Amino acid sequence: MPSDMVRVIYRKYDGSAHRDYPARRLTEDDLGIWLGVPEGTQSVYHGRPSVEKIPFVLLVPHRAWWTAMFNPPPRTSEVYCDITTPARWESDDTVHLIDLDLDVVRRRATGLVELLDEDEFAEHRARFGYPDDVVVEAEAAAQRLFGALGDGTEPFATAYRKWLALVV
Repeated sequence: MPSDMVRVIYRKYDGSAHRDYPARRLTEDDLGIWLGVPEGTQSVYHGRPSVEKIPFVLLVPHRAWWTAMFNPPPRTSEVYCDITTPARWESDDTVHLIDLDLDVVRRRATGLVELLDEDEFAEHRARFGYPDDVVVEAEAAAQRLFGALGDGTEPFATAYRKWLALVV
């Protein structure tokens, strides 16, 4: 039986620390594994200790080049997707992801969908030597998410709300 708690570890392509935090396994479905992170969760952000001030739900898809963070108010992003390598599960209780810089975000107030950090992606692509296949997958994932966050595709429309309600 899977563990109730999961350690989520994001690194950059060069192996440097990005984010690291515990999350509660909420469920697993055809979309992936849903994890809840309550307010007050101790975390690490860019190698520094941090505390989550706003709860969120993270969807780790089974085989996709992204993760999705679903946020309540007052966070200005309703949905924040990190473009990542596909999840690598070390065990039932630890998931590793490589953050590839690009982010796709839907703003709460306006519904505006934005592609963020293209400059960071280009910089790290050159500095870390992203292979061509990684670049193709990352850019394709960003394009798909840009459309999905704008057109009401699940899980980005309403499916996440029942899981978010468990951590708010």
